[in-house]
Amino acid sequence: MLNIAAMPSQIETYEQIHALSTRMVEAARANDWDQLIDLEHNVADLRATLLAEESNPLDPAEVEQKRRLIQYILRDDAEVRRHTEPWMEQVRRFLGGDARKQRVDRAYGSGS
Repeated sequence: MLNIAAMPSQIETYEQIHALSTRMVEAARANDWDQLIDLEHNVADLRATLLAEESNPLDPAEVEQKRRLIQYILRDDAEVRRHTEPWMEQVRRFLGGDARKQRVDRAYGSGS
C-alpha cells in the first residue's frame, strides 16, 4: 500500500533539487566530473518524481517558493555550464582533431 504521507511534496522535491544543484556547482568548480555526473543522475530522478507531483495544486505561497527555487536552480545551472562548457570544448577539439588525423592518415597513409 502506498503511503501518501511519506511522499515528498513538490516544494520538498524542488528543495532537494536545489541542494543538489548547489553541490553540482561545487563539483564543477572543482572539476570533479564524476561527482557532477552522479549528482546530475540524482537530479534526473527527482525531475521524474516532479512529473508525478506537478498535478497537485499549490497555494500562492508555495507557488512563490517554487518560483524562487526554480530561479536558484537555473542560476546554479548557468554556473555549472560556465565551468563545463570550456572543458567540453576542449574534449570536442581533442576528439575532432583525432578524427581529422585519422581521416588524413587514411587518405595519405600514416607515414609509419
